Amino acid sequence: MEPARNLFSHRKYWAHRFGTAPFLPMTRAEMNELGWDSCDIILVTGDAYIDHPSFGMAVIGRLLESQGFRVGILAQPDWHSADPFKALGKPNIFFGVTGGNMDSMVNRYTADRRLRHNDSYTPNNEGGKRPDRAVIVYAQRCREAYKDVPIVLGGIESSLRRIAHYDYWSDKVRRSILVDAKGDILLYGNAERAVVEVAHRLARKVPVGEMDDIRGIAIMKDRVPEGWVEAPANDIDDADEGARMTMGNTVIRLPAFEQVEKDPEAYARASRVLHRESNPGNARALVQRHGDRELWVTPPPIPLETPEMDGVYELHYARAPHPSYGDAKIPAWDMIRFSVTIMRGCFGGCSFCSITEHEGRIIQNRSEGSILKEIETIRDKTAGFTGIISDIGGPTANMYRIACKDKRTEELCRKPSCVFPDICPNLNTSHESLIQLYRKSRAIPGIKKVMVASGVRYDLAVKSPTYIKELVAHHVGGYLKIAPEHTEEGPLSKMMKPGIGTYDKFKELFDKAAREAKKEYFLIPYFIAAHPGTTDEDMMNLALWLKRNKYRADQVQTFLPSPMALATAMYHSGFSPLRPIRRGASEQVETVKGLKQRRLHKAFLRYHDPENWPLLREALKRMGRADLIGNGKHHLVPTWQPAGTGQTGGEGKRLGRKHGHQVFTTKGVAKKF
Repeated sequence: MEPARNLFSHRKYWAHRFGTAPFLPMTRAEMNELGWDSCDIILVTGDAYIDHPSFGMAVIGRLLESQGFRVGILAQPDWHSADPFKALGKPNIFFGVTGGNMDSMVNRYTADRRLRHNDSYTPNNEGGKRPDRAVIVYAQRCREAYKDVPIVLGGIESSLRRIAHYDYWSDKVRRSILVDAKGDILLYGNAERAVVEVAHRLARKVPVGEMDDIRGIAIMKDRVPEGWVEAPANDIDDADEGARMTMGNTVIRLPAFEQVEKDPEAYARASRVLHRESNPGNARALVQRHGDRELWVTPPPIPLETPEMDGVYELHYARAPHPSYGDAKIPAWDMIRFSVTIMRGCFGGCSFCSITEHEGRIIQNRSEGSILKEIETIRDKTAGFTGIISDIGGPTANMYRIACKDKRTEELCRKPSCVFPDICPNLNTSHESLIQLYRKSRAIPGIKKVMVASGVRYDLAVKSPTYIKELVAHHVGGYLKIAPEHTEEGPLSKMMKPGIGTYDKFKELFDKAAREAKKEYFLIPYFIAAHPGTTDEDMMNLALWLKRNKYRADQVQTFLPSPMALATAMYHSGFSPLRPIRRGASEQVETVKGLKQRRLHKAFLRYHDPENWPLLREALKRMGRADLIGNGKHHLVPTWQPAGTGQTGGEGKRLGRKHGHQVFTTKGVAKKF
């Protein structure tokens, strides 16, 4: 893998003489106060503007500002006309468009396609402040406002829709979002390197078509350029050896949009290839035909080095919402205002998750000094701070400074996960750097407690009992969330998650550490209903496990097929891209699509809710498991129905005596009764 140019080594654009803005301007009046006659770049986002490194537009905006550009923000503009997109005038270089920190469709709809009426990234939690398919709509309005200004797409909504993808909400395969939005260039993944390079080149009037040497982008071409060798994706596993010989000028041809739209097996093949070409050390360019044009996707960006990560997180952030929001409450801000991000990326590779697809599996770490400095900044400058850091983590809590033991091995690897089916022997699982970071962070004067609220990867944690003791003794506040996701091998194998035995081992170490610390702490296990590969029997067995272990989940998660995920490919196609896709010999996957069956799987997770008992009784009888219906402790659901719940068959009875179950409320607090 070739070395990348340092993120901060570019010659600054001439407008750097204007210095840094207290907040990136959202109005002409703010621009006037800064002495600007125009913006060089205008960023359009579906989120409220919060100038903090946990929010993508703030990171990109401040990074571009550090390069010398004058950057304006259009946060949640009214999309019903182009006029709001003219509020800051015409940008000199480009419009940058994102749906926000979340995909706009995931943000707006539940897993059952029901409308949400709230939005954590909007003042006062108000729903409806961004359009469905926000990137497409915003890009169209930008084009209407100033048709000759380049449009650069980015953020997770663009990243996960960069090729032809299955769209759960319309139940069809859609074209690359670059095509539908009619953008000029798309940046995917952590886009700092790409956005800096694109900005400087566009400022020099370099045509977008000449930017195909930039990693982490997608553009449209009329044809594959001369000098490139095409490797077909008919069976990329067999083609690997030959293609690897010519990696430098090899492009992998994915099945065309028109093919994957109609052929589920071709869709699964494209998904498999995309994920195998995700390691920046060995990934090749991809090309996918859309109509009469070619979608060209360059290899993933090279991860940021620690000094670059420090530089990004130490930019000139105001660390507050824009003053125009006044006293409005923004839930996403309230959640992260006292938290610290220490790393990016995830090598877990869970098939249903978007983190690895978006941020990559190579962990990008901040330095210990930079992290401790940010904690001091929160202590000294963040209003309302009470001495408690709410979270120190990232996509996961405990992958800080964990990496492959050998850099060359890492660059050659094509495995989608470093921890499935077992932890790779080449992975250094030491938690020592993280333990030292915890100890130094809580030793900072004025810091009362440092919490760990990010999800703990328990299969890694069991490799370090010392870490678990440190975590429980100092960084847990009553409960710890953890995600076994299921108990049965069938769904776990399709999720790429470890067996439940690893969870049991972690729980044993966790409970032991809690006893030694004289603490009464609880684990909050999360489970997914209706994941591909899950049968009704699997969900029944999970429900029995929950009852046997005295867990009653108040909040449950039904599988939501997010764009580009491997599990989404299973859901749509019925084939598993975890194994080679060969016509007529591909592994088939049982999928749960009907609303009634999805509700049943969810009902098994909430076996204790009387509203679900009629549905569960009906299912258990159909499954030949009527023996689980009864009033004893070993039964899953009772024969009677409380009045006013479900479909009562007459006079209902009151709920019987409780048997020491744990209930996890919507606030995540464990209550024992």
